[in-house]
Amino acid sequence: MKSLLFSRQAIRRLSLSSPKISRNIPAATSSLPHSDLHLKTYNEPIRPPISSLTRHFHSTRESRLSTAIHEEEAAEDNEDDGTTNEFLSRFVWIMRGKVTEAFPDSDKKMVDGMLLLIVEKVVEEIERGGFSNKVGGGAGSSPPPSPSSEFSDDLWATIWEVSNTVLKDMEKERKKEKMKKYVQSPEVMEMCRFAGEIGIRGDLLRELRFKWAREKMEEAEFYEGLEQMRDLDTSIRESETVEGEGEESVESDEAQPPRSISLPKRKGKFKYKIYGLELSDPKWGEVADKIHEAEEEADWSEAKPVTGKCKLVVEKLEGLEEKDDPSGLIAEWVELLEPQRVDWVALLDHLRDVNTSAYLKVAELVLDDKSFKASISDYSKLINFHAKENHTQDVERILKKMSQNGIFPDISIATALIHMYSKSGNLERATEAFESLKSYGLRPDKKIYTSMIMGYVNAGKPKLGERLIREMETRDIKCSDEVYMGMLRAFAQVGDADGAAGIFTSMQLEFKDTNCYEAYSLLVEAYGRAGKADSAKINFDQMRTRGFKPDDKCIANMIRAYKRENSLDKALRLLLKLEKEEIEIGVVTYTVLVDWMANLGLIEEAEQLLVKISQLGEAPPFELQVSLCYMYSTARNEKKTLQALGVLEAKKDQMGPNEFEKVITGLKMGGFEKDARRMFKHMEARKFLPSDRLKIDMGASPSFASGLSGRMRR
Repeated sequence: MKSLLFSRQAIRRLSLSSPKISRNIPAATSSLPHSDLHLKTYNEPIRPPISSLTRHFHSTRESRLSTAIHEEEAAEDNEDDGTTNEFLSRFVWIMRGKVTEAFPDSDKKMVDGMLLLIVEKVVEEIERGGFSNKVGGGAGSSPPPSPSSEFSDDLWATIWEVSNTVLKDMEKERKKEKMKKYVQSPEVMEMCRFAGEIGIRGDLLRELRFKWAREKMEEAEFYEGLEQMRDLDTSIRESETVEGEGEESVESDEAQPPRSISLPKRKGKFKYKIYGLELSDPKWGEVADKIHEAEEEADWSEAKPVTGKCKLVVEKLEGLEEKDDPSGLIAEWVELLEPQRVDWVALLDHLRDVNTSAYLKVAELVLDDKSFKASISDYSKLINFHAKENHTQDVERILKKMSQNGIFPDISIATALIHMYSKSGNLERATEAFESLKSYGLRPDKKIYTSMIMGYVNAGKPKLGERLIREMETRDIKCSDEVYMGMLRAFAQVGDADGAAGIFTSMQLEFKDTNCYEAYSLLVEAYGRAGKADSAKINFDQMRTRGFKPDDKCIANMIRAYKRENSLDKALRLLLKLEKEEIEIGVVTYTVLVDWMANLGLIEEAEQLLVKISQLGEAPPFELQVSLCYMYSTARNEKKTLQALGVLEAKKDQMGPNEFEKVITGLKMGGFEKDARRMFKHMEARKFLPSDRLKIDMGASPSFASGLSGRMRR
């Protein structure tokens, strides 16, 4: 530490007060450099000890010493005396150690005299105001120069450093005492109680408690500052009002408005939004009240401990298999534990983690137990679980139990039902759930719309799905590209060219540039199945101008369009053009050509195409056998007809109504009456409806006719 340097006149003052001290001063100052000894006379008598500092010296936020000057009259208060005494006691204690370290040969009276001069000068500088802007500054501020020649710069820097240390320690003690008040405040204790209930313990709870107390203290200090600003503003207004009444000149009427440092007042109501919700609406106040009421009614008690026989029963429940019935074990568990709702919830949570099958069975059983007090949320959880697994029968059983107990499905249950029924293809129930959702006054979201649309797509009813897409467009809800492609694929399969064109146009408006090969290919397929060869050719050419190379399926759809119009010359020109461009034709296209040749009765040309199919080395599609059976049966080639018919009968489950119609018609035309009757029975077994002409030709059986009439009535 830098040495503490006193001038000769300061030592002289010490000698006047104590002869004994003066005998020791030469020895204490003999080691000081000559340049640091100041030779000024000093005849001023020793001043008595200064009174205590003011209260603002301790209590202001920045702990500035200059505030003591403005409240000299309050220095006589006991509280202020205590603050001053605390500061001087701390200051003298630290300075005594530093002085003793600098002057190890000086005795106690000599050190006391030095400390008396230091304290006297410090308080003198405080009263003069020259010390206020220096002590209490930041840690990085430089020490001020010595205000008097009595003390060296090193001594004054030490005094400045010690004063700052004392003030910081006093501020820490003040905040510590203030923090104790807020740590024990009711708000903080209530928050700690809640944190303990939800499982927060130990160091984390202690840390949160001090954090909440500090926040409460800062909030209180903030409002105290606002109160001080308001009082200051009020005093300024009053002083300016008094001054204004005393003035008689005209200038007093045009005086500047009174200076105000108060916060501006807000005009109007608070308006704020979170995620698009207008939370300033009064209805959210009602929602908050309902939430608080639900919290008050909630049961916050803990579950009873499961021990002894009750624990053995729980272990048996954990080991249940899917075929086992848990009702007996549940009855025994209820008798042993006498559970409340919290005990049931604990049991269900445990079973859900260890045995899902047992959980589902027990959860459904307890819905009827009075001690469980089942609510709509309990039914909703169970239905959602079953709906995700497509357990339709389980869901319908729980819904029936709900209606028996007088509980109606909410939006969560309706949404789960829509997803489940749409996925399973039960459009009637899905539509019913969809309409019930609207009846609640709620608008379906994108996920619900998507589930319904894909349900219609899978059921082969794209027109109903298109209606929902138009409804989404009116609500500015965008469809995903998967939904558009599913709809386009469904329209192509049923041969609805207008519907496919409408979906394709919507895709172009939605995604601006529909540069997708599959979309163009499906559009060509839709026009091909509808028999609109010119429109199919336009889209086929547009696809090629976009740089896409048509595959075998797309070429086959184009040939199918020409086949519907019987434009063989256009089909041949297209095939020759593709061959020149080195685009290969595959099995699918050859299959369409074989069917075309079979319808025209060109057996040799069809067999040449069969040779080309065999050369490709790929397995021929199932539709090829239908065409061959029709061709050979109409040509009365019994051997090849029976050969193709045997393949079809072996795979009759893959045949649709159109395939059955064509095969039976060909057999009838070729004179294979028994075989035609047998295939017609297969068609009846599959419950396909024959055309009117086929019914007349075959003479539908009574059982089939009665079944048909029943279905028509439904």
